[in-house]
Amino acid sequence: MKKIKKTDLGYALITGASSGMGCEFARLLAADGWNLILVARNMSNLENISRSLKSDFNIKVKVLCQDLSLPDTARLIFEDLQKENIEVNALINCAGLSVHGEFGASDLHEQMHMIQVNICALTSLTRIFLAPMLERKSGWILNVASTAAFRSAPLQAVYYASKAYVLHFTEALSNELKDSGVTATCFCPGATKTDFFRRAGMKVPQSLQNQLMNADRAAAIGYQAALKGKVVVIPGIKNKLSVFIMRVLPRSMAIKIMRKVMDTAR
Repeated sequence: MKKIKKTDLGYALITGASSGMGCEFARLLAADGWNLILVARNMSNLENISRSLKSDFNIKVKVLCQDLSLPDTARLIFEDLQKENIEVNALINCAGLSVHGEFGASDLHEQMHMIQVNICALTSLTRIFLAPMLERKSGWILNVASTAAFRSAPLQAVYYASKAYVLHFTEALSNELKDSGVTATCFCPGATKTDFFRRAGMKVPQSLQNQLMNADRAAAIGYQAALKGKVVVIPGIKNKLSVFIMRVLPRSMAIKIMRKVMDTAR
């Protein structure tokens, strides 16, 4: 596995950087000396985070208020950076959305909005910024999936499926990048102390209320895995055990268990 050297540092682009784990990634990279491009929809939060990081770590920070649910956003981001001759040496696709409830009664626009952010934007950004990394034979990509990637869940059918895409896509990409000087890592955190559940319109499931990992701890594990070029990383013993159990159970049983878990989040 390739380990990133300090001399390789430059600009890192982080999506979903205005709060939660994206913000924690930004602070971790800033502490290591990375210059940052922070992407999110909340301009006020981005500017506050930018000021804090510049003050604390004396780095350069560019904020881009962009909506990743719009199909052309990845291209616009790339062109904006090209105009300033900014090369992206690291990409963290952290932005993600979830919708809770039965699919048949859901708002189709919300579901497609989620697919655009969780799958399409992530794929577009990866492809666009991968090309120059391959030319330079240097760089790394961290795609944030979830332990959801290893199972199915009624009441969050599309979200869990979208995270399975991220996992399978990144695993295959990592293999393609072997010996290229570029690495791709899939980060699969479990339930984390962020605003995720409230934004998804759900409660924290009862079985997870005492298992939430702090966002800074989770982000640190994901970041170190990316620096080492690991392919897939699941932070924490409890999350690893949960994934193992769900993978060895019969799928019909695993889905029934997840239905009970999701029912407690209503």
